[in-house]
Amino acid sequence: MQQAVFFAMLAPAAVARAAGLVFISQVWSLEDLMRRFLLILGCLTVGMSLAVWTQRMAGRPPEGSSGEQMVVAESAVLLFLIGFLRAQRVRWRDAFGLANRRQRALLAGVIVALVFLPVGDGLQWASAQVMARLHWEPQEQQAVHALRVTSAWSSRLLLAGLAIVLAPMAEEILFRGILYPAIKQAGFPRLALWGVSLLFACVHFNVVTFVPLLVLALMLTALYERTDNLLAPMAAHALFNALNFVKLYLVELLLPT
Repeated sequence: MQQAVFFAMLAPAAVARAAGLVFISQVWSLEDLMRRFLLILGCLTVGMSLAVWTQRMAGRPPEGSSGEQMVVAESAVLLFLIGFLRAQRVRWRDAFGLANRRQRALLAGVIVALVFLPVGDGLQWASAQVMARLHWEPQEQQAVHALRVTSAWSSRLLLAGLAIVLAPMAEEILFRGILYPAIKQAGFPRLALWGVSLLFACVHFNVVTFVPLLVLALMLTALYERTDNLLAPMAAHALFNALNFVKLYLVELLLPT
């Protein structure tokens, strides 16, 4: 019976992912961009959810599994974005201004990350205080929890690659590189700024980090507008994650209080 349920979930997971690839391969127009994007997002969500359930039924060990799932999810998003750009026959440097004043863009990204780090910590502390007054228990982000419970260095390196390289690249291309300009060019600049920033904060599924991530998204969008080069928000996002990664291990794991 369990084997039948296993294959019953595995089959629609494969179908959902295949449907996502079919949607990616088609040429998109600005008019149906959001509809197609939501369809693909739904396919990826269903496919990933069913894949996780089948993994649990197969008896996979819990340690590191959350990190592996996040890597798979971010990889799926990145593959979707690569397929999207290929379907549109657009080169990365042309779509995201990657050749525009690279050194200036990277420097601006570094400055923004360094400026936002204490600001983000302060906003997160304030959010935690508000939640405590409301008798809500703050929960760690899944990525942070995975870092805390992971003991194997191979898993730590995997999570480091996710946090510092894969996630900033995939998320910046999706939110700042595609969604923001698409909605803005459709005639809704305010919706593009606030809607995409809110979506960015929401998809991390954590209440205590919602406000800091919202402010970070607004700053990354302003940085992209200022530099006209997606390398700037990518660098800021990657450095911000890297600094938090180092802070977590050096301060909280190597020097426990």
